Amino acid sequence: MSEEIIKEGILLKMSQQKKKISPKNYKERLFILTSQALSYYEHEKGKKKAKKGVVLAERISCVEIVEPEENAPVQREFPFQIAYDDCILYLFANDEPSRKDWLEALMHVIKGNAKLSAKYHKGFWVDGKFLCCGQTMKNAPGCIQWHKSELQNYSICTSDVSPLGSTPCPFSGSFVVRDSSQKGSYTVSLLSRAEVNGTVRHYLINVNADGKYYLAENHLFDSIPQMIEYHQHNAAGLLTRLRHPATGSDFTSPSAHGEWELSRSDVKLVKELGSGQFGVVQLGVWKGQHEVAIKMVKEGCMSSDDFIEEAQIMMKLRHPKLVRLHGVCTERFPIYIVTEFMSNGCLLDYLKSHGKELQPPQLLNMCLDVCEAMAYLEDQQFIHRDLAARNCLVDKDLTVKVSDFGMARYVLDDQYTSSVGTKFPVKWSAPEVLNYTKFSSKSDVWAFGVLMWEVYSLGKQPYEHYDNARVAERVLQGHRLYRPQLATDQIYQVMKACWHESILWITSVLKKKNNPQLHVQFQRQHY
Repeated sequence: MSEEIIKEGILLKMSQQKKKISPKNYKERLFILTSQALSYYEHEKGKKKAKKGVVLAERISCVEIVEPEENAPVQREFPFQIAYDDCILYLFANDEPSRKDWLEALMHVIKGNAKLSAKYHKGFWVDGKFLCCGQTMKNAPGCIQWHKSELQNYSICTSDVSPLGSTPCPFSGSFVVRDSSQKGSYTVSLLSRAEVNGTVRHYLINVNADGKYYLAENHLFDSIPQMIEYHQHNAAGLLTRLRHPATGSDFTSPSAHGEWELSRSDVKLVKELGSGQFGVVQLGVWKGQHEVAIKMVKEGCMSSDDFIEEAQIMMKLRHPKLVRLHGVCTERFPIYIVTEFMSNGCLLDYLKSHGKELQPPQLLNMCLDVCEAMAYLEDQQFIHRDLAARNCLVDKDLTVKVSDFGMARYVLDDQYTSSVGTKFPVKWSAPEVLNYTKFSSKSDVWAFGVLMWEVYSLGKQPYEHYDNARVAERVLQGHRLYRPQLATDQIYQVMKACWHESILWITSVLKKKNNPQLHVQFQRQHY
């Protein structure tokens, strides 16, 4: 039984000049593409005659357009190339739609190939050299980045996007990179579930005069895959982050299965520890002997993939001053995030109820614990975005650990710009967050200063006499929190250093009798 033909048509073929003395000529051939090979034949009025050659699909490393030769005749205006082994097959389509159809069909066939090229030559190989870069070896590495080889990871598609542009995937942050209606360009189609019925937005991938790529804002990248990677961690003007490459009907829900998956039968719920807007935290017992905290999302308050994302962040982090993740239960609902149990609970509540019992060295050590955790996050290129006493926990020996990573983000360039409408904690926010929703390790530093103020005021509300709008106004005018009664001038200077807008480097060292030094080294740029 003959193999199904994917595409068939007559193309002009240039001789391959396998030897330097070989003549350059052009002949029409009938090309037939299957999933296994591209074969070409002599023909008579479109009817197949003698077979002249074959290129096995698995040997193809690149298919791409070629810059037409100067003053090219009309029949050679739409060239493209097929690179395989150490050879390049140059073909010419009748027009742009025909060339595009052949390239798409070929890409579909080779998309699973193990050794696609990272680069290609945009110019012809003529008279023993490439016209684009002058290299004289025919198997020389390309001179132009070939993005299609990398974009297979991001679901380049045409057939998987409906005429309305919806993505073939139900999850918020699902995206596809597809051919644009503008010839030679790509578009990112992105789904957001922020609204009930969902919203799909389309972003043309732009290229500036220097050949740099960007989407909604002018964050520039050398390649499309670099741009996609950045926006997977940073919305930066998009509707939401690019969370899930949509791959069609076989797409499954984001999962934390694997070594982190715990058997639900091993986890026993004991009692509720606390409840918030989105979730409930229960005391539990794991495997009949280990006390654990179990976080569950309230039904209808948050999508499961948004909820499990916090656990996926925790899986990447391990530090003695961060609350430790034990595992997750995702096989059925409700999803559990299982962490270590901190017996003294939330730092804010502990300060309010037991703060008067604490001595100055203990307050200082609490700040030191958080400082260590935040320095680790910065080293790992994470920003927390919601650092506050309410999001730290206290263990039985009064060790403080940072928790609640629901807003945490991995950043490539120490900057994260939130999606439109994202809520953030105003009273812990730096001016650049209030003005532009731009987060960084420096805005985490600002929040750390406010957390220190909470510790030394024993859990008071920052800016207790102002609402959020007034706080934002006052902070942008240069107003800062006052010195808490328990904070020495040295301690307060550290807080103020965290809230300073113009100092490039700040190093403050606090020395207390019989107490370890607190080193706070923070970098804050000019706004």
